[in-house]
Amino acid sequence: MKNNRAKCRLCGSIIEALTEDDYVPCNCGEIAVEGRDSLRVYANDLSNILRVDDEGNVIVPVIKESGGELAPAPREAGDTPPGPDLLDMLHEMIGSIENLPQNAMLKPITHYDFAAALILIEQILRAK
Repeated sequence: MKNNRAKCRLCGSIIEALTEDDYVPCNCGEIAVEGRDSLRVYANDLSNILRVDDEGNVIVPVIKESGGELAPAPREAGDTPPGPDLLDMLHEMIGSIENLPQNAMLKPITHYDFAAALILIEQILRAK
């Protein structure tokens, strides 16, 4: 079984997506993981993501070219970090929720889900 587990270099929290529908941010909101088998990760700065395997070993990921686009290079001191298009992220989150199966739509959300939504909304408001 694959896992989607990561550790944030900033706050040190280890997060894990346990189901395909999970979106789990770290305590400081710097990184997040989504969907157990899809192995998706998100970060404000990719250098703040560490992967964690099934035995708890921390793995430093190698950022490679993917899909014809270059991944962000590590930031230099004093650089302004490139910001994600936050409204697109919010639109994706809404689309993911709307595409959930009917039984999932009737279940209560977790605090992880609620925190992820609030973090994204806060980032959008701060960016304005």
